[in-house]
Amino acid sequence: MDFIEKMGFVAAVAMPLFNIPLIIKMFQRKSSEDISLMWALGIWGCIILMAPAGFRSPDMVWRTYNYMNVIFFTFVVIATLKYRKWGK
Repeated sequence: MDFIEKMGFVAAVAMPLFNIPLIIKMFQRKSSEDISLMWALGIWGCIILMAPAGFRSPDMVWRTYNYMNVIFFTFVVIATLKYRKWGK
C-alpha cells in the first residue's frame, strides 16, 4: 500500500466516525428534531443500496469506507428514529 492509499484508508475509517458527535448529541438531548427524517432515511437508503457493490470492490479503501459508513450511519438513523417526537 502506497502513501496515497494509506491516506485514503485513514480517511475511509475517520470520516464515518464524525457521525459519533451527532449521535451523542441526540442521546444527550433526547431529541432528533433538528435532523430531517427524509434526509437521514434518504442518505441511509442510498448507503444501503451502494453497499453491496462497495463490499465486492477490489479497492480496500472503498470497501472499508462502505463497512464503516453502513455501521455508523445506521446508528444515526436508529438515534434519529428513537428520539423523534411523533405526536406533534
